[in-house]
Amino acid sequence: MTKLLPLPNTGALTGILEALAFFRDPSFAKKRFDRLGNVFETSMLGQPMVFIQGDKAIADLLAQPEAIEGWWPESVQQLLGSHSLANRNGAPHKARRKVIAQLFSSSALQRYSSGIVNLIDELSKEIRTSKTPFPLAEKMRRFAFSVIATTVLGLKGNDRDKLFTDFEIWSKALFSIPIPLPGSPFAKALKARKRLLEKLQVILSQPLNGKGGLDLLAGGLDEAGIPFADEDLGEQLLLLLFAGYETTASALSCLMRELLLNRHLETWLREEIDTLDWPPTPEQAHMVYDPANAPRLDALVKEVMRCTPPVGGFFRRTKKALVLDNIVVPNNRVVQVALIASNRHGIGDLDIFRPQRHLDNECSLNLMPFGGGERVCLGKSLAELEIRLMVIGLFSNWQLEVIPDQDFALRQVPSPSPRDGLLVKVKV
Repeated sequence: MTKLLPLPNTGALTGILEALAFFRDPSFAKKRFDRLGNVFETSMLGQPMVFIQGDKAIADLLAQPEAIEGWWPESVQQLLGSHSLANRNGAPHKARRKVIAQLFSSSALQRYSSGIVNLIDELSKEIRTSKTPFPLAEKMRRFAFSVIATTVLGLKGNDRDKLFTDFEIWSKALFSIPIPLPGSPFAKALKARKRLLEKLQVILSQPLNGKGGLDLLAGGLDEAGIPFADEDLGEQLLLLLFAGYETTASALSCLMRELLLNRHLETWLREEIDTLDWPPTPEQAHMVYDPANAPRLDALVKEVMRCTPPVGGFFRRTKKALVLDNIVVPNNRVVQVALIASNRHGIGDLDIFRPQRHLDNECSLNLMPFGGGERVCLGKSLAELEIRLMVIGLFSNWQLEVIPDQDFALRQVPSPSPRDGLLVKVKV
């Protein structure tokens, strides 16, 4: 039998310095994994936290769903709300998850596809008329938000823009110090959250016809006994907006950054794009650029998700002692699955951005950019659809070039994105 080992510990007591390092140093987890192994414990502002990497430790964790539950930092818990799917566990979580999943069925994605294509064409027109350089990352953020707000919630124009303004205030404070000092990001976010929920309640109180995909929820809501205008559903939609918007915007921004900073990659991808038609027909839009028809695009998306996953990790809390990669993890420990470090953990050139590895079946890593297990992100399929459509739509119409002398490094919180917004102009 394999000998079980004690849990390595950084020795941090208060965890103040560890918390500062965690937010400032992208290599925080890797440095400690290199020193302590694939499973280690530290303290974050007094909260014992276990970090894990590698397929073995992650598989061990997710194979025991009855022994773990969802967990988020206090700032996220407060800003999402007690009713939110993210903060629920057990039967209430499963019931609400089943309801919300209806928004992302294959038939729902087919319904959304033509609207996504229209939003891409609108953005293309904006780019055509732009006389000065523009931040492409900001365009990707507005696009990703518009997809959720328009195709799912049925919002347009001014209503959508108002929601976006408050949403940016709210989302930027999700991973912040949860003390509502006057004027602090967290205090502003709490006020923005109140306004967002009020606006969502107005949406839910109106007739469903013409409201994007919300009518898909009606039957499931009745079955689960959740009133349609209840605050419960408002908080589910708030989570949906964040999960469907922030992660997609991050993935698109990071993908555009790689293509525009590495021209050989763009040339390689354009060879495939030139064989594909744009725009797709409404009937084909949801699947015409899938991995079978656009394998290079699929490989590029996978490599972006490997190197810069939209979330650096996800959390679980142990409900009893577990064994992860032969290490004993006690009960009531918060476990963070460190995706960035784990995606570079193994043999080969895993520190190099090289999409071709996914075409040649060189990559054996189990990639989980949208989380894993029973709580994997429900919007995964919609995000992947948006990314495929945007890349084909944008690069079928335009050649872009980056403006020099800007900071191309990625800020990490709440998700990776170029610090200076990836300023670009249309190539003439």
